[in-house]
Amino acid sequence: MTQALWRWSAEQVASAVRSQQVSAREVTQSVLDRIDAVNPRINALASVHHETALAAADAADGAVARGEALGPLHGVPVTIKINIDVAGEPTTDGVHAFKDNTATRDSPLVQSLREAGAVIVGRNNAPAFSLRWFTDNALHGRTLNPFDAGVTPGGSSGGAAAAAAMGMGAIHHGNDYGGSVRYPAWCCGVVGLRTTVGRIPSYKASAPNRLISNQQMSVQGPLTRTVADARLALSVMAQGSPLDPQWVPAPLGYPDSSRPVRVAVFRHWNGSAVDPSVSQAVDTAAKWLAQAGYAVDEVEPPHFAEVSAMQFEMVMNDMRRGGAPFMNEHGDGALRTALSHYLAITPEWNRDQYLDALTRRFNIARDWAVFFEQYPLLLMPNSWERQFPVDADQASPERVAQILLAQSPMLGTAVLGLPGLSVPVGMEQGLPTGVQLVATRFREDLLLQAGEIIEAAAGFAALDHLAPS
Repeated sequence: MTQALWRWSAEQVASAVRSQQVSAREVTQSVLDRIDAVNPRINALASVHHETALAAADAADGAVARGEALGPLHGVPVTIKINIDVAGEPTTDGVHAFKDNTATRDSPLVQSLREAGAVIVGRNNAPAFSLRWFTDNALHGRTLNPFDAGVTPGGSSGGAAAAAAMGMGAIHHGNDYGGSVRYPAWCCGVVGLRTTVGRIPSYKASAPNRLISNQQMSVQGPLTRTVADARLALSVMAQGSPLDPQWVPAPLGYPDSSRPVRVAVFRHWNGSAVDPSVSQAVDTAAKWLAQAGYAVDEVEPPHFAEVSAMQFEMVMNDMRRGGAPFMNEHGDGALRTALSHYLAITPEWNRDQYLDALTRRFNIARDWAVFFEQYPLLLMPNSWERQFPVDADQASPERVAQILLAQSPMLGTAVLGLPGLSVPVGMEQGLPTGVQLVATRFREDLLLQAGEIIEAAAGFAALDHLAPS
């Protein structure tokens, strides 16, 4: 291993620290030096923890020296999104009013990462209230896409994706309400795993009351440079907690996970314009899966247009009652503009209409479950458009309506609580391309298995396509 330590995967770091080939301090210092070199340019991390990270690394090395039992991420540098709790640090959510909102305890997945030996080196950036597909806020500033500053790095976990692409640690925490892990991963050419609702416990003591749509759709997940690191991160983050009553002790793997399965390929949709690079990426990934023995059919999943529209209508009507006034009061100008556009294009529901939507959602979920019996994997884009120009959601309600149609492959799966994996495929005109894999609930193992096949065939690494820094 002659690469700089900051380039190493989580698997490599954990193995080398465990065998005392390198020290956790050496790895952490290398990552901190990399952050200092590149973060000022792209602003992926809202804060960097030099002293506490090195202290944690020294403690990790002490544990190795004493022969203590070591966790699966012992000495691995990670970052945590600004919208969940890390004890002793502010959970800012990118909002000035929360800059002193100091957490008194770790969120469950942060606790699990610490117990596994991970070293937290910083907090990755997000838009205010994590409500946009563009990572910018008045408190911490704008995160740039490492490939092209004129397009979004994605949101809301755009800081995590940009940090992963630039080598600022091996594992980066994100969360996904309607694409907030998968879209940034695709935008920046890295791996992003949206987990099943109930797979990774979600809770933050600083804001314990979650909207009903958030409970049904929002999940935690990792952004990494490799599928193997996503699998490793999942095994740690998925540790249970009574603080999330939705958590399910489902197995992380099943006996059939290594066998090729039937794949439904969804590459075109009449509801939105489809960029040629998007459909080409799906075709390429489908070819690679077929070569690996997967049976591939071109099929549209059930009720696609209906369930995609349902996601945003449920979220926005939930926010009308439970969040929009507060966000308008405390959010920045870009957040307020985007929120006004969202609400302007969303029909206003009464109580009965919302209850009707919940009823219909259950029936659609049943049809998707039956669909996955025939096609255990669904291969499709993350977005029908290429990466959006910066602040495209500020233009008009009409442009936001187009954006929502483009994001429909992520919205429909979110409203059903399903897992999804974003995997890069290559480059097209200076920007990463990739695909999304979706499976039924708690079958992340199928996604990761197929994702590794696509990854191996692509041979893509974001760092190989970025200008040296």
